[in-house]
Amino acid sequence: MSPALDRAAREHGARVRAALAARFRDLDIAEDSFAEACTRAVTAWGIEIPRDPAAWLYRVAERAALDMVRRRAVRSGASLPDPELPLSPEEELMADTRLIPDERLKLIFICCHPAIHPEARAALTLKLVCGLSTPEIARAFLLPEPTLAQRLVRAKHKIARASVPFEVPSRDAWPERLDAVLSTIEIAYARAHEDGGGSGRHAGYAYEMLGITATLATLAPGEPEVLALAATVRFAEARRPARVDTGGVMVPLDQQDPADWDSALIAEARPFLARALSAGAPGNRALQALIHAEWCARASLAEPAPWRSVLVLYDALLALRDDGIVRLNRAVALAQVAGPETALVEVDALDAPGLADFLPYHAVRADLLARVGLTEAAREAYDAALTLSPERAERSWLESRRAALEH
Repeated sequence: MSPALDRAAREHGARVRAALAARFRDLDIAEDSFAEACTRAVTAWGIEIPRDPAAWLYRVAERAALDMVRRRAVRSGASLPDPELPLSPEEELMADTRLIPDERLKLIFICCHPAIHPEARAALTLKLVCGLSTPEIARAFLLPEPTLAQRLVRAKHKIARASVPFEVPSRDAWPERLDAVLSTIEIAYARAHEDGGGSGRHAGYAYEMLGITATLATLAPGEPEVLALAATVRFAEARRPARVDTGGVMVPLDQQDPADWDSALIAEARPFLARALSAGAPGNRALQALIHAEWCARASLAEPAPWRSVLVLYDALLALRDDGIVRLNRAVALAQVAGPETALVEVDALDAPGLADFLPYHAVRADLLARVGLTEAAREAYDAALTLSPERAERSWLESRRAALEH
């Protein structure tokens, strides 16, 4: 894939797939026609890159989708759709922002329909709306890839059989879908945020999740979990300017200079969190936002890192959401408060499926092993992390930590 095509697919693929799904009301056609457009672009763009790559991909995918619909109609004996009229020169030159409707939020709600098994809702959305590959989604959920693939197929078939409307549902239908919608946004943002340098395949989703969470907060101004997630994304994204040093190496959170953080985004996050907390006892996402807020309250590196308060919040979070990822994050704080030996015992006791393919698990464990003097085991853990294809900034940091063990 050429750099231009790769960039266009990453930046505009979600919007194109969502628009195709909304128009043709078929998830398989949306995916397959977009893939066909990318395949044709490999040849066509080798000759000349279009002025508007996103619009080109949408138009070609749209025509491919119409061909697929016609072939299905022929096989089933149904009446054929009307042929598409030739485009005028003005239409050919139309900007992609006018040509391609932004149907992503609609598609998120479709994928999170209650007819879909809860374990498949977020996974299907990440595949269609965010363009994550099946292996990437499997790693995010700590699941074997074949298991995840089967869930995706079943979910798409369920949407087709249930004749799920391709629209944002009325507000009275939100409660049964909202948690899956928010989980999807969390994972999509996590994929973008794990790339400190902002150069990876999914880095663009960080900015997009700011917009989507703002839209949701406008649509549901009284939903504390929506408001909390909007706060979390802003607190986390505010720290991006300090996440990589001048040499392109990742900087751990407790070593980032708060002076480099985006104060405007932090200021934007605080009212969202305040409104979320005003609804009563904090929920799962409000506690996560509070953890981010503790870090963003730090004014300078001269102030101690808020490890103790962060650990207290993780303890509270465990009462609401006890899973391997929360326990792993808690272990990082525990190491600073109770010592690396205590934290290592907790990490080694984790038995969540898929941890072997979860890069942060190996990175945290490697650091703890090094701090307790188990140098050879630490090297092996760093090697395990490096085999999982970290982004450039994270790879540089892991390599530097491993190299330090040689001295």
